[in-house]
Amino acid sequence: MTYTDISFILELGKYDTLLLDRDGVINKYRPNDYVKNWNEFEFIPDFLAAISTWTKHVKRIIIVTNQRGVGKGLFSEDTLNDIHDKMKEEIENAGGHIENIYYCTALGDKAPNRKPQPGMFRQMLKDYPDIDPNRCLMVGDQLSDMEFASNCGIAGIMINN
Repeated sequence: MTYTDISFILELGKYDTLLLDRDGVINKYRPNDYVKNWNEFEFIPDFLAAISTWTKHVKRIIIVTNQRGVGKGLFSEDTLNDIHDKMKEEIENAGGHIENIYYCTALGDKAPNRKPQPGMFRQMLKDYPDIDPNRCLMVGDQLSDMEFASNCGIAGIMINN
């Protein structure tokens, strides 16, 4: 799938909540590395134009991301929040909107909030009780994102970037 395919799907009106992975969907994935500061963050070409379109077709867009680099001590949670604040500002400047960001810094793959476990989604449902899982779409670039969608009982689309 491409950003254009996702735009077409959202235009159909079946989904009102869009969940996005971060690394590999929003910004360029850094194999065997992490985005450790804002200077290392690079939007994927066409993402900002796409999110501007997506924002017009859904009620909310929420990011769900594993951030093991914080757990490994490679960068701080404050730095992660700084990266996210700057990312959201760029998205807003491009006409998009991010409602919230959920992240997990745990090292263990079985941690309840680490994708593919459904903990971040369960927290989201507590924070946004009007979210209907039948109207949620998860967009990711890894098998763990699709497993997350399945574990949450929501639709998932693998993007090719």
